[in-house]
Amino acid sequence: MSRTCVGAITGSYGIRGEVRLKSFCGQPEAIAAYSPVETEDGRKFDIRLGATLKAGFAARLSGITTPEEADALKGVRLYVPRDRLPETDEDEFYHMDLVGMEVVDTGGASLGRVQGVFEQGGNDLLEIVSPGRSDTLLVPFTRAIVPTVDLAAKRIVVDPPEGLLED
Repeated sequence: MSRTCVGAITGSYGIRGEVRLKSFCGQPEAIAAYSPVETEDGRKFDIRLGATLKAGFAARLSGITTPEEADALKGVRLYVPRDRLPETDEDEFYHMDLVGMEVVDTGGASLGRVQGVFEQGGNDLLEIVSPGRSDTLLVPFTRAIVPTVDLAAKRIVVDPPEGLLED
């Protein structure tokens, strides 16, 4: 079963075992609704959000009661099973669903595979690795340039403007 990273612990907060929690959710406070969350090594925690901080939240994690225990979790990422995430709208995609997909041009020629997705202001960028290229391609993830995303076939069609794919 695939899992999705919904947040990370960035350190301890206060003297009662709270952690500093950075949420990767579209609505940051939604991370609490995914309780229990799981770490890479299988530990599970219920989350109760506290104060809003500059880069996230102060939060209580079940079973963590001292600043030392909280500080030991610094850098730990928190995951939930993919099937617990809400369904996306028709033209919305989870980045993790795009990674690994084959990318072809409108003529069906392979351009490579999606290695990553980067958020850049108004548009996301698809990072595409191609056999035979030493660098990666960065393609704006817009409807004009990426007219088709077929999740079932794990295939993305790209209609790049002239010069985008030049070496």
